[in-house]
Amino acid sequence: MSTREDILARVRANLGVNADDVARLRAARAALAAGSSGPRPHLQGDLAARFRAKSEAMASTVDAVATLSELPGAVARYLVSVGLPLRATCWPVLAGLDWVAAGVMIEARAANGDDLTGITGCFCAIAETGTLMLASGPDTAATTSLLPETHIAVVPVSRIVPAMEEGFALLRAEQGDDLPRAVNFVSGPSRTGDIEQTIVLGAHGPYRVHLILVEDRPSPDSGP
Repeated sequence: MSTREDILARVRANLGVNADDVARLRAARAALAAGSSGPRPHLQGDLAARFRAKSEAMASTVDAVATLSELPGAVARYLVSVGLPLRATCWPVLAGLDWVAAGVMIEARAANGDDLTGITGCFCAIAETGTLMLASGPDTAATTSLLPETHIAVVPVSRIVPAMEEGFALLRAEQGDDLPRAVNFVSGPSRTGDIEQTIVLGAHGPYRVHLILVEDRPSPDSGP
């Protein structure tokens, strides 16, 4: 046994780690590195259509625009339809759009408890379950999707993937070892059924989630 192995063996012994524990850890690391997956459902048809149907089934509302330049107008129409002020906080990547022409007052910053509406992009979207995958970062604050009562998310159709496995594979492919501190999955408005098994929206976060699908292809970063 080498000096290094001897030292590590003593450390393991003092920590109560035996050879079986080490073998299981190595096996787990090898399985993760292999990237194998178990049986999965086969998704048929258009991913965007499935994502929309699954999202609406979980009480999200969904709109669609052809290009990102149409986003401010779509946001303005939605805010008016639900009786909200034409004001929101957004991820910085969206701040350069023509919000003034749409009559929407935008602040490119992380949301706080006083903000009624937060607008985000998404890292990708999961067609199988109608779920948003959001990766946190300096310009993709998690609070913007969690604190306001209304969350509006921009979903490029090109970033809709079949399932969560493809979402994590895309994250590893694009960010490598520089993974985000947090990855949040959003499947419709926050809800609970703890009280008399009655579903209540907005229990732990937004009680409105509005998704705007964008047909054109964005830059391949984490948003929008």
